[in-house]
Amino acid sequence: MLANPLTNRARYIELSALVAGSLVIWWRPIVANLKLALSSDAHTHILLVLPLSIALAYLEGKEERLTFESSGRLGTILLTAALLLRAVTAWTAWHLSPNDLLALSIFALVIWWIGSVILCFGLRTFRSLLFPLCFLFLIVPFPEHVLSWITGFLQDQSAVAASILFRCARVPVTRDGIILSIPGLDIEVSRECSSVRSSMMLIVTTMVLAHLFLRSWWKKALLMVIAIPLSVAKNALRIFTIVGLGTRVDPGFLVGRLHRHGGIVFWSLAVAVVVVLLWGLTRSELPAPVAAEGIAEGRAWQRRGK
Repeated sequence: MLANPLTNRARYIELSALVAGSLVIWWRPIVANLKLALSSDAHTHILLVLPLSIALAYLEGKEERLTFESSGRLGTILLTAALLLRAVTAWTAWHLSPNDLLALSIFALVIWWIGSVILCFGLRTFRSLLFPLCFLFLIVPFPEHVLSWITGFLQDQSAVAASILFRCARVPVTRDGIILSIPGLDIEVSRECSSVRSSMMLIVTTMVLAHLFLRSWWKKALLMVIAIPLSVAKNALRIFTIVGLGTRVDPGFLVGRLHRHGGIVFWSLAVAVVVVLLWGLTRSELPAPVAAEGIAEGRAWQRRGK
């Protein structure tokens, strides 16, 4: 049941007040998070998450008639929990590193925002905006041990995948952990070469595309899961390409612009693969009459060609 316009406006005012209050309470963590996103390759994606989440919420709010039924109990619980977490991080009651404290504080901020939506608009609206709201958790910076694990995983798997490419190209290669050895050159897949930034950008992009263009939840999950090995593959291709150009064309490629700033090139190739897979998955979701019509048109074109 939809409320009258005055009630609707009051709900939006309440939500705006709660969001404004969160900016005051979490001002320092927000600034610290922005600085981290601007200075750390592993957290650059944070800059995209909030604008994308707002845009997705706006689009889905236009498509579905949102309800204005408050869910006071659950909303209040979430707001209270967020305030308690903020107090804990502010007083450093736990013996955590600054990065871990920041992650916990931003996590509490997202809980506050979700609780604010539930308090003002209710659970039905929350379910309607489930993806944009949960997507906000990507602004939470990685705790140190999580970031270390992700970076190590990308380094190790990229080294494995690159060694496979070298073998396919019949280049003698040996691997010792993250160090690859080919005739005349040793290559270390260092922390900087793990491509964690472009990998996170690829995962974020894939999540948004899957949500926008796929209906089936398992197909969305499948495309998102595929983005992980695809991140490793594009990094291995980058290593293989740079080393190949550096050893066969010009040694300058080993330290040149493609090495330092070529991530966007291989990220674009990975996105192109995601788009092709997305197209295939969306085709399988077409209604039967539409799919049959497409097949009939294809056969008609074949007959005309003959």
